[in-house]
Amino acid sequence: MENYDKVKELIERFGRKKMALMPILHEVQEHYGYIPQGAQDLIAAELRIPPTEIYGLITFYARFSLVPQGKNKVSACMGTACYVKGAENVLHAVKQNLGIDAGETTKDGTFSIEKVYCLGACGLAPVMTVNEDFYGKMSPDKVEEVLSSYKD
Repeated sequence: MENYDKVKELIERFGRKKMALMPILHEVQEHYGYIPQGAQDLIAAELRIPPTEIYGLITFYARFSLVPQGKNKVSACMGTACYVKGAENVLHAVKQNLGIDAGETTKDGTFSIEKVYCLGACGLAPVMTVNEDFYGKMSPDKVEEVLSSYKD
């Protein structure tokens, strides 16, 4: 059974009001790397919010995840400008290099891949990010070099 002392601490800090839900979810995501089911259940009970409402928020906002995320989060932009300039090929190279699909995490917990639909850098299309680092004018040939700099 997972220890949710951190969740209890956050509930105490933010209060048991519905308006505390988003800050609590953000901090839980930051602490655990995702929002575990047990944390959702505890938050729902303590804030007296239906679990379905919490689940709805988690699945609506891309910032939240229901599964553990890797230490390095790779985001591949699939927005129109990136897509037209070959983003699908870049994403394919990332998936091949890491051996996982979008929405998955490597077994060692080092990488996660996500598809996003705008990173706000259309002039540099196609774009991908690793954590907070931007890589523009990406091509499948550059993927291995970029990812290798994040491998331990």
